Amino acid sequence: MEKEKKAKRSRKETAGLLRRFTAYYGPHKKLFAMDMGASLLVALIGVVYPIITRRMLNDLIPNRNYQMVVIFGVTLLLLYLCKMLLNYFIQYQGHMMGVYMQAAMRSDMFAHLETLPYSFYDSHETGKIMSRMTNDLFDVSELAHHGPENLIISILSIVISFTYLSTINIWLTLIVFACVPFLVIISYSLRQKMRKAFRDTRSAMADINASLESSISGIRVTKAFTNADKEREKFEEGNSRFQTARRDSYSAMGRFHSGNTFVTDVFNVVVLIAGGFFLYRGEILFGDYSAFIVSVNMFIGPVMTLINFMEQFENGVTGFERFCEIMDAPSEVDAPDARDAGVLEGHIEFRNVSYAYDEDKNVLRHVDLNIEKGKKFALVGPSGGGKTTICHLIPHFYNVESGEILLDGQEIHSLTLESVRRNIGIVQQDIYLFNDTMRENIRYGRLDASEEDIVQAAKRANIHDYIMSLPNGYDTQIGERGVRLSGGQKQRLSIARVFLKNPPILILDEATSALDNTTEILIQQALDELCEGRTTLVVAHRLSTIKNADEIAVVADGQIQEQGTHDELMAKQGIYYDLYQLQFRANSGMIL
Repeated sequence: MEKEKKAKRSRKETAGLLRRFTAYYGPHKKLFAMDMGASLLVALIGVVYPIITRRMLNDLIPNRNYQMVVIFGVTLLLLYLCKMLLNYFIQYQGHMMGVYMQAAMRSDMFAHLETLPYSFYDSHETGKIMSRMTNDLFDVSELAHHGPENLIISILSIVISFTYLSTINIWLTLIVFACVPFLVIISYSLRQKMRKAFRDTRSAMADINASLESSISGIRVTKAFTNADKEREKFEEGNSRFQTARRDSYSAMGRFHSGNTFVTDVFNVVVLIAGGFFLYRGEILFGDYSAFIVSVNMFIGPVMTLINFMEQFENGVTGFERFCEIMDAPSEVDAPDARDAGVLEGHIEFRNVSYAYDEDKNVLRHVDLNIEKGKKFALVGPSGGGKTTICHLIPHFYNVESGEILLDGQEIHSLTLESVRRNIGIVQQDIYLFNDTMRENIRYGRLDASEEDIVQAAKRANIHDYIMSLPNGYDTQIGERGVRLSGGQKQRLSIARVFLKNPPILILDEATSALDNTTEILIQQALDELCEGRTTLVVAHRLSTIKNADEIAVVADGQIQEQGTHDELMAKQGIYYDLYQLQFRANSGMIL
């Protein structure tokens, strides 16, 4: 009973998967029909040659009807010309249909990825997502083009060729047909081994890529520690594994192709001997015998195509399933009655908020915070205490497990995600910049910003003079992740971006902790201007930077342990006092 339920569920899932896949043919019905029609015509033209051969050998040549021989030859040539054009159409437009479908799937996946919550990216590696969008969808596009063509046309070709061969000699046809199961079994067995070998090759190639990426990314460390020999040794280990895997894959491929060739050759031997026997007994004409020999490959070819189709089908279905896994991941959605927040004033309130990334461990426990509009509120404490989590909950990157977060007295779930995030600017320690120009990276803060707005934001972030010193000014390409910029320059670009956005709420998540003291002072000046008139939440590692905050909360073990002004917390001589004294002594020691 349980097996029947599983089988029924499996059939239902397969049917659903097939419906989703075939839906992508919708916009291309005309092209699909033309591709199938062209493939069918190619298959039919393939039958013409043995028919003409049979007619010539049995009738035209023995009767010396050379005029009809020439007419048949010219007709065959014209048909082959048509076949060439049809094959061009199949290869070109047929593949383009697959490309169109692949592009549609890729667009759907990218659009869906943009809607997925932070939690999705916490548990999915970027490289694997990219693999699903490229490699997997390529397999799907190949199936989209070749799948129906190979399946439908091969089956039709087998039926047509079997019917035609039967009209020549039914017993000889049945003898050939009886050999097909042996071809299928041998081909399937050899293909399984080849598939495993090539899977090992892809794995070995992935190891090489990972080793290469690691070595190149860490080349400065390698040179600093003079460990080039060690890196070469690590690379050669992976290179050797790849060489071995490649050898095994080519060996398996050689066995597959040579085995299939041998089996098809055996077909020809069977036809030759059996046909010769029938010819000797007078049960088949010489022309029919010759036509049968010519036609038998017309029968074997589609059988081989169907065998090869199985792997393509498996790869395509697997790729589409992986595509559907992404598409079925739940998107961020607004509450049914969510409304636009408009322009917020900036009052932030946490009421008994708890949150956990994993079910086993709470990151925040019963947190209460009240940050008045326009105030500067600082969070300090040991790493892993929950400071960054608090920052991520305010823009609604995650949903709280219990409690409430209010913005201007409005529960955050009652506001649309887009309107909440539109009111919040974030400057983090780890800045992400796009591989684009200085101008476009600043413009990202407000896409409709004018050139004057961009320049003004750059000036306020103290980056304008540097930009103008570059040969291409604002048109300067900054490289991948801003590789051509220093840490301070990256930070100032990100600050300019937030100046342009001009949000009422600002979150500074250890924005200067990775900078040297001189650069930090320059950045701090820009940040101080950025904070004016805004509600600012600061996560700080260096306590000296938040001494003047209106209020400071010490976060440890997911809870607010202490809260007050700098002077009040120092007077308590609690956790904050100990942290401050520890940093003061460390800084004094550095100076000494």
